[in-house]
Amino acid sequence: MASIKKIEGKNGVAYQITVTTGRDSTGKQKRHWKTWTPPEKMTERQIEKAVQKAAFEFEQEITQGFIADNRQSFSEYANYVINLKEHNGAKRRTIERYRELMVRIDKAIGHIKIKELRPQHLNQFYENLAEEGVRASIVKATPKKDIQKIMKEKKLSAAALQRITGTAASTFAPAIHGKAVSKKTADKLAEALGYKTESLFTLERDKRPLSPKTITEYHRLISTVMSQADKEMLIMYNPAHKASPPKLEKKEVDSFQPEEMEKILEELEKSPIKWQTIVMLLIFTGCRRGEIAGLKWECIDWKNNQLYICRELNYTAKSGIFEDTPKTHDTRYVKIDQELVEQLKLYRAWHDGLRLKNGDRWVETGYVFTRDNGDLMNPDNITQWVGNFSKKVGLHVYPHKFRHSMASLMIANHVNIVTVSKRLGHAKVSTTSDIYSHAIKEADAQAAEAYASLIRKKAAK
Repeated sequence: MASIKKIEGKNGVAYQITVTTGRDSTGKQKRHWKTWTPPEKMTERQIEKAVQKAAFEFEQEITQGFIADNRQSFSEYANYVINLKEHNGAKRRTIERYRELMVRIDKAIGHIKIKELRPQHLNQFYENLAEEGVRASIVKATPKKDIQKIMKEKKLSAAALQRITGTAASTFAPAIHGKAVSKKTADKLAEALGYKTESLFTLERDKRPLSPKTITEYHRLISTVMSQADKEMLIMYNPAHKASPPKLEKKEVDSFQPEEMEKILEELEKSPIKWQTIVMLLIFTGCRRGEIAGLKWECIDWKNNQLYICRELNYTAKSGIFEDTPKTHDTRYVKIDQELVEQLKLYRAWHDGLRLKNGDRWVETGYVFTRDNGDLMNPDNITQWVGNFSKKVGLHVYPHKFRHSMASLMIANHVNIVTVSKRLGHAKVSTTSDIYSHAIKEADAQAAEAYASLIRKKAAK
């Protein structure tokens, strides 16, 4: 049974509720405490009833296994959960993203004890994230001068700048072409070129509110943390389940029409063989860009015309370029046609020539697609090249759009959804069904019309 002790102090009256739950392995009694403070203007009789109720509820919580007197703040517990996820094999990019999100979360609700976190706290946080000026601390830097010209004057290549700054070429490439980069990148670039940041760049603050998609990322992390607390019976319920984050509109997947794909393939013939091959793999395999960047020569089965997708390359500012398992951790074989096999053979001959040309400077990694010296290629380079190609072809082109196009076309041609899902490397068929629900409905409607037409023709005869 719970015991109640009245405490009178400078700040008024409070009650200490104690619940004893047997003894531990040393024979010491296990006690749980909770301090209850009566609201103002309560009568003695009301206080007596309220404290008895609080003591009963506290005892029930302890009996049912809840550690309701847990004193951990959200920040402390979130760090424990993130470390737990990392230990259990969560993707490195996921863990790093969690830690990025925690910077804002810590400032807003990090100090609140997990047992005291309420939906109202979360709703207020989400509203604040949607306000203008929330990005005020993030500075964009747009070049004032022609950086490409300065590089020529100082006889510095992009590769040299990459070594000096310790930053991937794809990170500072926009600045070379006169586009905005982050303040951090601008600082490194200015220092490498012998300039002060302010003399080389125009600095501006991005005052846009965060997008609903980004706010949802914050909500999902908070929900993940509080779900773990719920599992460990540290809280009575998950407040994130009762909060109201912004609703995300479900967009139809963006894919190419057949005539657009013809235009892309026609323009692609004028491109360097390395990029021809990369884009053709994106088009005809539906693989993710990281999976293409992570392809090794040993994973090409020349005899059976298939690729073994067992790894991907990723990049983060903190870790640089690193190798990882595919997104869903599952490996798979992807069939390719003979024409794509021949393209890979042509590319291999070119790649072998590049290795011979480099001589001792060559870094042997075993990857199919590399930098000019054989070293690891940043998958962001693929996005960057495809973005530039997009302008040439006059279409909105990005790597993942090829994946959507292949899946949509297969579904339109009534390929079994399980087959489509396996080729894409989705962990569940339901994921494929959700993403391509619109394409599935269209294919179903076409099939219904074709079937009805066939039956009516036969009936008419």
